[in-house]
Amino acid sequence: MSKAEVAGHIHVSPQAIATLASMAVMQTYGVVGVTNKNLAGDLAEILQKDSWRRGVEVHMHGNEIVIDLYVVLEYGVRFSEVAHNIMSNVKYMVEKALGVPIRAVNVHIQGIRMSSK
Repeated sequence: MSKAEVAGHIHVSPQAIATLASMAVMQTYGVVGVTNKNLAGDLAEILQKDSWRRGVEVHMHGNEIVIDLYVVLEYGVRFSEVAHNIMSNVKYMVEKALGVPIRAVNVHIQGIRMSSK
């Protein structure tokens, strides 16, 4: 049987997509970390083993995906430039991995941190 003859479905969970998106965010220059949109969410996630999905919300709309990211940026970077780079990196990485279009990537800047350097 060739690949074209195989029947079935592939389902990728929102959690897996969130992990991909989080990895792309953390590879973007100027990003210090990801965080939840509220303190209670941060406290709940501290207790979980898998922190990769913290600060990432994935919404499925048919075959399209909307991703909300809650980030902390480095003090002194240009917010708009870093946010656009985050959007681009996340869109590229998720679309490359899944082959599904990303409708939107929304970046919410939750905080700023000074480097320890």
